[in-house]
Amino acid sequence: MKITTYKILVAAALLLTGCSETIEDTGNNGPVLPPVENNAANTNYQPAFPGQTRANGVRTSTAYVGEVLTSSLSSPWGITGLPDGRLLVTEKAGTMRIVSTTGTVSSAITGLPAVNSGGQGGLLGVCADPQFASNRMVYWVFSENVSGGNVTSVAKGRLSNSEAMIENPVVIYRANPSANVGNLHYGGRILFDSTGNLFVSTGERSDLSTRPLAQSVTAALGKILRITTNGQPAPGNPSFTQSGALPELYSIGHRNPQGIAIHPVTGELWQSEHGPRGGDEINRVQAGKNYGWPTITYGIEYSGATIGNGIQQQSGMEQPVYYWDPVISPSGITFYKGNNIPEWQNNLFVASLSGMHIARLVIENNKVTGEERLLAGDNQRFRDITQGLDNNLYTVTDGGKLYRIRRQ
Repeated sequence: MKITTYKILVAAALLLTGCSETIEDTGNNGPVLPPVENNAANTNYQPAFPGQTRANGVRTSTAYVGEVLTSSLSSPWGITGLPDGRLLVTEKAGTMRIVSTTGTVSSAITGLPAVNSGGQGGLLGVCADPQFASNRMVYWVFSENVSGGNVTSVAKGRLSNSEAMIENPVVIYRANPSANVGNLHYGGRILFDSTGNLFVSTGERSDLSTRPLAQSVTAALGKILRITTNGQPAPGNPSFTQSGALPELYSIGHRNPQGIAIHPVTGELWQSEHGPRGGDEINRVQAGKNYGWPTITYGIEYSGATIGNGIQQQSGMEQPVYYWDPVISPSGITFYKGNNIPEWQNNLFVASLSGMHIARLVIENNKVTGEERLLAGDNQRFRDITQGLDNNLYTVTDGGKLYRIRRQ
């Protein structure tokens, strides 16, 4: 088992920043440091408000350990906790496995519908029913081949008592229209809300022909959806006034949202979103709101061209709480609700793919006031992250590793 220990002393931080620099004390979150991002941005776009990007750096004062529990997973994508403390993990090619907190990996769980695992597709996000202990129901998102192309789909099934297979799997929702434009931007996270309904994130499929559908209320692409466990529109969803609006829509105007989490204090939904070249986002998702893509963005095309009219603000469209330029490729997210490391309480943890770290965001009054990068020296593409029953963080990497992050 690989164990990496991290311990940052405030005195050392003061020395590193130089004697002439003013260091503020932020109480439980340690000293204020320069922003962790010091590379040049891709654009000269300016934030809409102070702290919307390149927030002050912070450092965890408590010693913590990042330990690899197993390296034998195959392209893990989603991770969720089970009532006994073990972890249910999806693998991109179409299998699930159960992993113990000591790193024991089960055989592949069979019986799932076939997935389209090309490109960014495959078996994606997963969550266990809040009543799993009695009903053993599991819900997941996957990319599915259908007539006319492929689509982001949601399915459910019962984990057998033997834990060898999913029984009676059924697809409960498909995010239409299907698209025959490649295998990108499926979104793919799924999460229960406090009322027993499901939040699901979908991407706009990346192609220039489908990108505008993120703004269309008659299409399920580029959205946050809220559905029942039978795949129907959830009661209490917002009403979009345009003709033909889908009743399952919760918010619109998203590019490729791969992380969703519920704030432990406010109960609000937060979301991470892949930007293009620049413009990765963290959003506080409110019912019925428009998050702007592709009309407004803090990013540009990979070619360097502007996107649309090259604007970052427009009336009727929400600003991200936070954005990155250059990108870090934010994927799964979770809020820390434990007390093992008290200074992390209610902080948002973001699995970063191209950034190869776990971003810790300190949030106060719905704004990011500090940013830290964890496990940055491990050179791993972090795909998803969750908090276990033991109040430790667990994260999976594209390279097949499962980490536990705990107090030393």
